[in-house]
Amino acid sequence: MTSPLGPDDHIGDREAFSIFLARLRADHAANGGQWENATLERFLAALEAWVAESPGWYRNFGHELPPEGDWTFFARALTAARIYE
Repeated sequence: MTSPLGPDDHIGDREAFSIFLARLRADHAANGGQWENATLERFLAALEAWVAESPGWYRNFGHELPPEGDWTFFARALTAARIYE
């Protein structure tokens, strides 16, 4: 399973974020059975946990956590929620 967003990808605006969400939804339709967090309840719980722990993820990939958040941060959070425990 490939990720709809890689660690070095960047989403710079609302339109790009919308396209990302369409890819994420398509990935769920095609591969949702392989997602660790395929149900909405598990997905949202993982999203909450990943957002809380995201500074460590950013450090591990050599990036700085955006202080105000940005479109890429939200897309990365949604991508991580598929598998984050």
